[in-house]
Amino acid sequence: MRILTRASRWALRQPRRLYHVLRLEIELPRQVAAVREALRDGTVDFETIRSSTLKYVAANRVPELGPGRYSYAVGGPPLVYASAYAALARHLYGDLESLSDDESRQWASYLLSHQSDDGVFRDPQISCDKAETLDWWGWRHMTLHVLMALCTLKAGTARPFACLERFRSPGGMADWLAHRRWIEDASCVSNEVQNVGTMLQYARDHQGVEWCAAALDEMYEWLDARQDPATGCWHYPACSPRQRSLAVQTGYHFWCLYFYDNRPIRHVERIIDTCLATQNRHGGFGVASNSSACEDIDSIDPLARLSQTTSYRHEEIRECLERALPWVLANRNSQDGGWVFRRAQPYNIVPHKAMRAGCDKSFMAYTWFRTLSLAYLAKALPDSPVAKGYWRLDRFPGHQFWVS
Repeated sequence: MRILTRASRWALRQPRRLYHVLRLEIELPRQVAAVREALRDGTVDFETIRSSTLKYVAANRVPELGPGRYSYAVGGPPLVYASAYAALARHLYGDLESLSDDESRQWASYLLSHQSDDGVFRDPQISCDKAETLDWWGWRHMTLHVLMALCTLKAGTARPFACLERFRSPGGMADWLAHRRWIEDASCVSNEVQNVGTMLQYARDHQGVEWCAAALDEMYEWLDARQDPATGCWHYPACSPRQRSLAVQTGYHFWCLYFYDNRPIRHVERIIDTCLATQNRHGGFGVASNSSACEDIDSIDPLARLSQTTSYRHEEIRECLERALPWVLANRNSQDGGWVFRRAQPYNIVPHKAMRAGCDKSFMAYTWFRTLSLAYLAKALPDSPVAKGYWRLDRFPGHQFWVS
């Protein structure tokens, strides 16, 4: 019998935590083992995953209000965030092609109706002070996702992003980066940098704002100069599992920008070493055994992409991603086809209650984000069951793209 961890022994002394411990120590390993066995037996197939996921997305539609209206969880109010996630998930599976031109236009019009004069998208349903100040959630974070969704709908916006004006002049980007809260919370800063960088990429590529290219070059030069050659990451020394996880979480947001622009990435071998070292005993990539959707994709994405460009530790990357596949699939709820953020734990970290979910409950954000992990695994593991179907990954800035 496996010895319980110190944290588990502590939790057993807290009666209210007993159920949580049993889930993590007994039930969760069984779930992963069952999925792994199903993969070996050939009883996991792409079409079942696709149809059940799309069924869950459809269950969140609020059709009486028009195309593109989706709730965050079944029965909730329609939210702009949920509308963007629905478009992204359906696009991955090629399902947006079933829309008529008029439905696509109406969906895009709904999203565009939430763009403010400063170019940032806002949703009165979840308005609060933190939506203006945070970058791992809130208006700038939502804007990144809406811009991706508009690309999937073959629509766009010409309204400029006022927050980018500070980067028009040389030195503006370097000064802004130097004054971020790197010491306090570099992983959150990386969200902020990705939000800004994605808007710059969108303005450059979809709005024809030429000076954005120079601002992005300045950003890359600043980041290159501060990348840790020992880890391939930024700020965190990766001297403990927690530090290593934060280092990869921080790096992921930067690497998305680099990958989209085909920008050469330095210290690739160290990035691979660090990402491989984040994998836990269940195949996920968090310090806790019930790793989150974010922790998982933060390592899956760079490993999948870099496996296509270098032979370094290639077999180990393949084995790592093969171990990750049953873990990712174990986070799908077979009852409704939706996906969870983290097993055995409610999702209650967001500031607004309209975007929280109960323990092991499905909701739209991580139905999309875990499906995106699955798409990248399919790209890196062409012989896996999930690679047998149709995945659509076009090239637009943000999280959801594939560059050969």
